[in-house]
Amino acid sequence: MLYPNNIKKTYTKINNHANRGMDLEYLLNITNDNYIDKKRAYIYKKPTPIGIVKVNYAKAKIEEAYFQKPSTLDYNGIYKGYYIEFDAKVTQKDYFPLVNVSSHQIEHIRHIYEEKGIVFLLIMIKDEYYVLMGKDFLDFLDNNKRKSIPYSYIKDKGYEIKYNFSKGLDYLEVIDRIIEVDYEKGKIS
Repeated sequence: MLYPNNIKKTYTKINNHANRGMDLEYLLNITNDNYIDKKRAYIYKKPTPIGIVKVNYAKAKIEEAYFQKPSTLDYNGIYKGYYIEFDAKVTQKDYFPLVNVSSHQIEHIRHIYEEKGIVFLLIMIKDEYYVLMGKDFLDFLDNNKRKSIPYSYIKDKGYEIKYNFSKGLDYLEVIDRIIEVDYEKGKIS
């Protein structure tokens, strides 16, 4: 694909532990670009708020910066008049470690849920993709003392998404079902 200035964008699978979430992020960014191109939804990756200390203007390069505050969740936007916010998470284990979600993110999920926003985790586990709704995530936290969510819980409570070459990770198919069942029938209170 050619981008402005005839730059060709290619994708190479990342195979190291430090960047394991980059593959999922890449797939989600393509999916979200597809949604925007088709005017289906407007969902964006949120930048981490940084404070810039030193810039090399000649090289157009930030040389020193710091994180201003902790970031909330990775993505947010609007779909069918509903506010959506979610975070992408990856685990190489057969369970999802809760340390992968920071305490300020948990509180943020709770706030979005309480305000009737659509909030969820999109989890890659065992080379499968699941949408785990904020309600189910919070229910697990509030009713368990475990330090991880078992794969069986994610498989039972989550909604599996299959990767599709033309659609990417079409998580809006799941969100359509959630809107129809929970939001339009008044189950979210």
